[in-house]
Amino acid sequence: MADIEIEIDGQKLTAKPNQTVIQVADEADIYIPRFCYHKHLSIPANCRMCLVEVEKSPKALPACATPVMQGMKVFTRSQKTLAAQRAVMEFLLINHPLDCPICDQGGECELQDLSMGYGTPFSHYDECKRAVADENLGPLIATEMTRCILCTRCIRFGDEIAGMRELGMTFRGEHEEVSTFVEQAVKSEVSGNIIDICPVGALTSKPYRFTARAWELDQAPSVAAHDCVGSNLNIHTRYGKVMRVVARENELVNQTWISDRDRFSYAGLYHADRLEEPMVKEEGVWRAVEWQRAFEVAAAGLQAVTAEYGADRLGGLASPNSTLEEFYLLQKIIRGLGSPHVDYRLRETDVQDQEAMPLFPGLGMAFSELEHVDAFLLIGSNLRHEQPAAALRVRKAGLKGASISVVNSIDHDFNFPVAAKKIVSPQHLVRVLAEVVQALDESAAREWNMQGTDKEAIQIARLLQGKQKAVVLLGALALQHPHASAIRFLAQKIAALTGAKLGFMTMGANSAGAWLAGAVPHRHAGGSAINHTGLDAYAMLSKPRKGYVLLNVEPDLDCANALMAEEALKQARFVVALSQFRNPVLEACAHVILPVTPFTETAGTFVNAAGDWQSFNGVARAYAEARPGWKVLRVLGNFLHLDGFDYESSEEVKREVRMIAEKMPALVPPVYQPDLSAALEPVPKLVRVGEVPLYAVDGLVRRSRPLQEAQEAMSGSLACVRLHPETAGQLKLLEGERVRVKQQSASAELPLRLDARVAPGAAWVAAGIPATRGLGDMMGEVELEKV
Repeated sequence: MADIEIEIDGQKLTAKPNQTVIQVADEADIYIPRFCYHKHLSIPANCRMCLVEVEKSPKALPACATPVMQGMKVFTRSQKTLAAQRAVMEFLLINHPLDCPICDQGGECELQDLSMGYGTPFSHYDECKRAVADENLGPLIATEMTRCILCTRCIRFGDEIAGMRELGMTFRGEHEEVSTFVEQAVKSEVSGNIIDICPVGALTSKPYRFTARAWELDQAPSVAAHDCVGSNLNIHTRYGKVMRVVARENELVNQTWISDRDRFSYAGLYHADRLEEPMVKEEGVWRAVEWQRAFEVAAAGLQAVTAEYGADRLGGLASPNSTLEEFYLLQKIIRGLGSPHVDYRLRETDVQDQEAMPLFPGLGMAFSELEHVDAFLLIGSNLRHEQPAAALRVRKAGLKGASISVVNSIDHDFNFPVAAKKIVSPQHLVRVLAEVVQALDESAAREWNMQGTDKEAIQIARLLQGKQKAVVLLGALALQHPHASAIRFLAQKIAALTGAKLGFMTMGANSAGAWLAGAVPHRHAGGSAINHTGLDAYAMLSKPRKGYVLLNVEPDLDCANALMAEEALKQARFVVALSQFRNPVLEACAHVILPVTPFTETAGTFVNAAGDWQSFNGVARAYAEARPGWKVLRVLGNFLHLDGFDYESSEEVKREVRMIAEKMPALVPPVYQPDLSAALEPVPKLVRVGEVPLYAVDGLVRRSRPLQEAQEAMSGSLACVRLHPETAGQLKLLEGERVRVKQQSASAELPLRLDARVAPGAAWVAAGIPATRGLGDMMGEVELEKV
């Protein structure tokens, strides 16, 4: 359809068919006041603040709901427009309380701002203002519902964006109010966005409440540090201390939304566990020392290990939330000392196919492209909790008609429609994927000697075929699976047979950066191969080293097998830990602990799963004696007398990695052909699904009290065993009984919960929480018995 010519305030503009007046005005930077309108939400036209004069119309029209027409003339500053907007403002202020001095929204309130421009010094109304009871929406969102102007943005966000309509309008007329339909907390993992979009002070941040005023805060851009989306943030600080975090718009990454995990994790920054100064263990006792002394002890200890046992007995482990610069300097130290053993994949156990991996495991497209995909296959993914911002994109695609299929061990409650699903125990995941391959091409699977194909596998295959744009996504359960290499191989087969793209929804904020920086045991920075491949993280702990350098690792909560990690570190001759927080296990295992800063207090770069390099600066004052990780590693390299540690800034380190990457020829990975026999014919057994809960992914999130309280409100206690009722019946176990979970040589006592979402033959036992740290692999055979 042809473009439309319209005129706004005498300015001739070109508009697209179906656009509204307010959309065209926004594109032309012509401001029209509004409350209910939001560019990412549907148009209710219920606040009427955007009334404008339109030529030949007898009355002012709402700009948000008025479609453009050829030759239309709009006047946004005429007497008729201003009179209508002032009348609306008078109506909005009838019941609004006069509590701006104590309102958290004061100084950044849309109603406050517009009342200055469109309000009048008097009102025709002198009746009593109404009062509305506040809602208890949980530990994250504070409510003052008397301030609500019924714009319905929060309702529409939950219904249209989050996919969980937890708020609604109740009653009618002057008694109308926004509330929950039943008395319960808001449970969406992106609920905090309603704080940002509320135009008044009805919904505010409960952790931030009454702590600062808007005009006291400094704002600086940053990047989220908890998942591979890399959502853009604005961090607000006062006197160098982080006071709150809000969303920063980036249409290619997170639009204007961020997860609650990214918004409220800052509450853990100043936890009592924060390390204040370097610590050295002398004669079994921890003592605070100066940085000079700490570096001397760390360097001497690492040199002693390599001298006595050889460099091959040294290993480096890093959190996937470390920055590109920290990864690069860590691997440079480990390799500078002669060891090839460095890895960030703390929760992965099967990396046999690492040589066949691309330059870095990632999405293979921009996050914005997800909403235009025609078909998805999610394998082992709890997308809503693992990458909430990406789940919002997939939801948009689903609402547009994309078919979404799921192969998993837990029947998760997604916020998008699922067309087909197969929920099986982890030991059967490989077989299901092989059946999907067989349904697509029988000859491709003939060598596996499989008999028959499940109807759900056939349905999943059909939904992927013939689509213009299809995507196969691998989630955390797939990547942490004992046969992860087989799953990746079969996922690649499915993608090749359907013309789909294969995407990896990796763990942590910077898995891609780790690969590019060379923090993997088989490649240098930039992706070049290493002649002598080192051990991966799991192997470094199952075959203990004599010395370790740990970068932001809490071994009891961050590793695939916490018990094994703890035992390996305790056996080590010398352990240097760079850490943000105190940790009892770390203190029992380490010999030197160097306090490093989180992402808010350091400059660095995260590379998200789409391959976007996103750099940021430290926005807050370093806590006590803590120092940025890249600086600590740089100085440690100097104390070890290694070459190439003369960087003056993190930007220099990033520039060096970029130069290396640009000089490398295009990577052509070898073809990987696994032996699927063991994975296709599993022995019947009960298998643990060690999912890491939404708010247990890393140390900062685990120490955010609001998020931990929210986790309790969302799903109750995580310290339990969840079984399908059928499995519980076979084991003669009842709801609420305490059971002993035996795994390898370890055990734990936990209460039993019956949950039909868990696949038969599987036992959901959370990982990354203290109650289960004494168990074995996140995914492995377990036995249950009544206590």
